[in-house]
Amino acid sequence: MAPARRGILPSVDIETFRAVLASGPVVADGGTGTSLLEAGAPLDSCLEALNIGAPDLVEQVHRAFVEAGARLVVANTFGANRYRLERHGMGDRVAELCTAGVALARAAGAEIVAGSLGPLGVRLRPYGRVPEHEAARAYAEQAAALADAGADLITIETQTDLREMQVAVAAARDTAPGLPLLVSATFSSDDRTLLGSSPQEVVVGLVALGVDAIGVNCGEGPAQALRIVRAMVPAAAGTPIVAKPNAGAPTRRAGRFVYSATPSYVAEIARALIDAGAVVVGGCCGTGPAHTTAISAALRAGPARSEVAEPPPSPGPAIALPDVPTPHAGALARALAARAFPVTVEVEPPRSFNAAPLVAAAITLREAGATAIDVADSPMAKMRMSAWAACRLIEERAGIETVLHFPTRGRNLVRLQGDLLGAHALGIRGLFVCVGDPVTIGDFPQALNDVDVTATGLLRLVNESFNAGVDRAGSSIGEPTVFFAGAAVAPASLDLEREVRLTRRKVESGARFLLSQPLYEAAALHAFHAAYEAETGEALPIPMLVGLLAPVSARNAEFLHNEVPGIRIPVQLRDHLARAGSAEAAWHTSLAFAADLVAGLRTAGAGGIYVMPQFGRYDLAAEVVEAVHDTVG
Repeated sequence: MAPARRGILPSVDIETFRAVLASGPVVADGGTGTSLLEAGAPLDSCLEALNIGAPDLVEQVHRAFVEAGARLVVANTFGANRYRLERHGMGDRVAELCTAGVALARAAGAEIVAGSLGPLGVRLRPYGRVPEHEAARAYAEQAAALADAGADLITIETQTDLREMQVAVAAARDTAPGLPLLVSATFSSDDRTLLGSSPQEVVVGLVALGVDAIGVNCGEGPAQALRIVRAMVPAAAGTPIVAKPNAGAPTRRAGRFVYSATPSYVAEIARALIDAGAVVVGGCCGTGPAHTTAISAALRAGPARSEVAEPPPSPGPAIALPDVPTPHAGALARALAARAFPVTVEVEPPRSFNAAPLVAAAITLREAGATAIDVADSPMAKMRMSAWAACRLIEERAGIETVLHFPTRGRNLVRLQGDLLGAHALGIRGLFVCVGDPVTIGDFPQALNDVDVTATGLLRLVNESFNAGVDRAGSSIGEPTVFFAGAAVAPASLDLEREVRLTRRKVESGARFLLSQPLYEAAALHAFHAAYEAETGEALPIPMLVGLLAPVSARNAEFLHNEVPGIRIPVQLRDHLARAGSAEAAWHTSLAFAADLVAGLRTAGAGGIYVMPQFGRYDLAAEVVEAVHDTVG
């Protein structure tokens, strides 16, 4: 049992903790790690070492959350296990850093201090090389240190492997039997853990172990957390539920990860989380004291106003596919050359080897009038079928040309060139060259980015080497390739001058077209073209396919606006969607807006449209394609 504490918990044991949870919603803190990074800690540093090296900074972060209304504060011990600390040469300092972490949270005035056990950062057998007994020893060492330091409870958080959760629970029960255990998993965009467990499977597995609370943290953002909580509650058999979502999806800017969900948006979903059955609500990465303040105020205000979650995407059943003709190569290049205003549509490869639904979607889009299909390569660094395999299947079975998204991420120079040869051998000609999302935000954050060349370097390799019949070293590859390569552009960038310079380099490196981020105002495209001409003395010499991402509902528009980096949806559209009255009316409102926007974008210099579907709703994407054609004739 923990010693006497200042605050609401004079003596913490499991029954006392359960009584606190039963007494009403408990507000937890936000993202300690991202708050430390925002305060100046280096991105690749050992944040737990700050408990000794910069204790005032850590205490200041904790205190800001306490003053914002957090009753439960998680100590800065997430990565203070032997495996993670060994990477920084501090494998023998587990107890020291855990002791200091708990003391700093306590000194900041926290009423309830949770000792954090994050994932070990290694994979257990058979997926990795670490046997269960060694993993258990590491968890036991850290749990014992946290208990000895006086933590009120232990939170086993941000877990992606149910088996590792079970190992951690057993180890913590053995070494800290008097402390409550809160276990929290994180889920990928398909609402499953990295190793494939559903929320219900996680709950059933943990309820069987008798843990004191079960939750979801980190992940894809507040809306996903609400879906997960709703899935967890029926299976929880009365076990309290905890939710601490990220502030939306992260984007990297100036060496930092930025999270875009506003405090008011997070707070609104916090109320819905409580209404759905959660008893502890807080935040994870990207949530700061302002989010905590908003959550506290929202929970005092009462239940959520309305439904706030979108349904998760469904992979759908296998579909019998008709025989279709082989696509005529060069359709996109010819359409751009003829100023025919082509329309391409982005698709994601499946998280399995069954490509039948994807091919069926491509057929639907071809029939709607799409010029080509853009095949994303592991977007958000999530594991998916090889994009070039998906391209081949689409081209041979759906009869429509593809554009292969080809990131430099995850490919060293040898692999990169081999993949180019393989793609060309499969008949793929269209390439979209990009850097790709960093692996640190994806399914396998411990993987390597292996970036040997920049996007402009890859463009030069394609155009000046491969399309000339030689590799990077100047050795023959037999005969020249005929890739038609494009690059990314962000015409609405806040740093327009820098974006123009980058675009100019891509043009000089041989880019034949550009794909843009989603735009919602033609004025942004006007401004970009004007800035490019002012910088270079000439008009943009290659066509731009402008991104079009149509919200499917008012709630979806708020989600995109608040949680997806780089997207800013005009308030007029969000207001119109909110007043639409029904899902069908909202979609027609969005579709009409998209048609008007396309007309404006064409006048502003767009060379075509790049449609981005949501939730696997390729039927709606087909309607967008048809609307574009109706608008431009």
